Amino acid sequence: MVAEWQGLTLVCPLVRVGGRFPGPAFLSRTPSGADVVQSMGFTQMTPVQASTIPLFMKHKDVVVEAVTGSGKTLAFVIPIIEKLIRREAPLKKGEVGALVISPTRELAAQIHSVFSLFLSAQPRPEADSGSEEAEPLPPRYPPPLLLVSGSDSTPQQDITRFLDTGADIVVGTPGRVEEFLLGKGLNSVSVKELDVLVLDEADRLLDLGFTAALTHILNHLPKQRRTGLFSATMTDALSELVRVGLRNPVRVVVKVENKKRGVKRRREDEAPAPADTGKRTPATLRNIYLRCLPSEKTVQFVRVLEKRRSEGAARFIAYFSTCAAVEYFYQVFTKLPAFSKFAISSLHGHLPPAKRTATLAQFVSHPSTSEGPALLLCTDVAARGLDLPDVDVVVQYDPPQDPKQFSHRCGRTARAGKQGTAVVLLCEGREEDYVDFLNIRQIPLVEEQYIVDPSSSTATHPDPAAAELLAEMRKVIRQDRAIHDKGIKAFVSFVRAYSKHEANYIFQIKDLPLKEVAAAFGLLRLPKMPELAKAPVPKDAVWSEADMCWSEYTYVDKVREKQRLEALGGGKPELSAAEKELKKQARAAQRENNSSWSDKTKQREVRDLRREKKKRKREWEKKATVHPTPVPVNDDEDVSDGEDWKELQKEERMAKRVKKGQVTAEQFNAEFSEL
Repeated sequence: MVAEWQGLTLVCPLVRVGGRFPGPAFLSRTPSGADVVQSMGFTQMTPVQASTIPLFMKHKDVVVEAVTGSGKTLAFVIPIIEKLIRREAPLKKGEVGALVISPTRELAAQIHSVFSLFLSAQPRPEADSGSEEAEPLPPRYPPPLLLVSGSDSTPQQDITRFLDTGADIVVGTPGRVEEFLLGKGLNSVSVKELDVLVLDEADRLLDLGFTAALTHILNHLPKQRRTGLFSATMTDALSELVRVGLRNPVRVVVKVENKKRGVKRRREDEAPAPADTGKRTPATLRNIYLRCLPSEKTVQFVRVLEKRRSEGAARFIAYFSTCAAVEYFYQVFTKLPAFSKFAISSLHGHLPPAKRTATLAQFVSHPSTSEGPALLLCTDVAARGLDLPDVDVVVQYDPPQDPKQFSHRCGRTARAGKQGTAVVLLCEGREEDYVDFLNIRQIPLVEEQYIVDPSSSTATHPDPAAAELLAEMRKVIRQDRAIHDKGIKAFVSFVRAYSKHEANYIFQIKDLPLKEVAAAFGLLRLPKMPELAKAPVPKDAVWSEADMCWSEYTYVDKVREKQRLEALGGGKPELSAAEKELKKQARAAQRENNSSWSDKTKQREVRDLRREKKKRKREWEKKATVHPTPVPVNDDEDVSDGEDWKELQKEERMAKRVKKGQVTAEQFNAEFSEL
């Protein structure tokens, strides 16, 4: 490990040697702690652990930025455990010694499990040898307390559990922790003896809108404490939090570098060579991008999974941009023959907490093999901090709306020195600039050629397999109208998410052929969206509206089908495309007639006509001044000008009467309606 001080910044290049992270051995005051570390597969400290643990133990505040899978969790778990063990006087009932805050309940539960593993391994106090029937004494260090929203426990029950167990360590999400400290537990929970505060995935805490809650918590905690901020990416918004909550912090930055012997040392004033530039992704991660047409995206997704499975991969994670997309593709993929070998699970933010926990447990415990692989479809709810073991491949069906999430998604594989592959699917055209964008952010990508069908030697675009897969997906969707409804919802949510992408100069909705995106979604017909009118249409379009009788398209759910039939019987028959267009035109005409007087198109035309008449009047007056000779009476144009002048004079007189209240606006409009 190479480390150098730059002001208050400790830069630790992450160098892999022989498949391991070289570093000093773990130091623990208790043999039980060392046994737990060894049981987790660690024999030596990683660079982030070797840099952070001593600083924490020396009462330093730290801001830690390290690549995913580098061991950040143990970098704060071990110091917290050691500080509790080294306390001269144990904490009293109702006192909190350490507080850990994370952005999601899944990450909080994972951190809680690591603390529980260490604390449960601590030896219990020995009972009095003179009493044979003495009850076993409670553990010397009580189990940690988990505070997450949506659980079976209410805030009041959290207080009861805290007082009953005497927990020294509290792990939770911001909202529940705020309620625990400043709400129900304001008079029951004491933080005067708090030693350590840790904000895990600190930048995500701010992105999710927890700034106000964090500020309230920080103001409530004692100033004499140690604070640690941990994340794989740091944002500018953290600077304010650092100034408020930390005292002279040391920043620890762990970068991936390729170190070669015999390379001349670079001077400080020299620009870094490409080989010396740090990466924000693990060195064992193979980061790939694949270009395709929008209609071919699902085809390539299937082929990526099949290719990696044939190479021995057994556990996959696929990321989508929205919850609706995850739910829809889960319904479709579980019924497609191409996914018959996969055990598919879905995870997104709209699932109940119990379901999310069960889904993660099911995915982690699945006995995955290349012949029976596991596939998790999810949103960014599973992108941060979760240590999902033995994930071989991460596929990003949609690039993340927030570019900072890219490295976090990729970090679910290639953890703790293991090999892993991450693939992102990009549409040909403007989206290819995303590669250069990520390269600037120190996330280099390598292109993989378009994956062709094994039966053909060359790639043709659009891929004939796109139309074949579209037909298979439609066959599944026709089985239940509810799946079609989910598909429409997923398509609309995708378009909205795409239009709000933070890198909007790359991801521009006006350049995306949405009908071809509908082919990748397998839609039967398109929803009503204004974006569709401006979307480009390629020459060789794959998608076209399905030819079917919509009045006979039924729901499998009997209750929903009954409601649909009642709507049909109530005079709301489903219309054909031509009838829908006529109805649309009729509604537009009705809206025009019902619009206010100032907004009517006809009135705007009247104003334009009046301006033109006034212009002609001025020209006529100018002409009469320059040429005062009488003009022929039979000149049609001048006669028309004279009549217009009289008409304008009449209109002006009538307008004055309207202002005086002598004539109503309705009478004025009726008088000049022919204009």
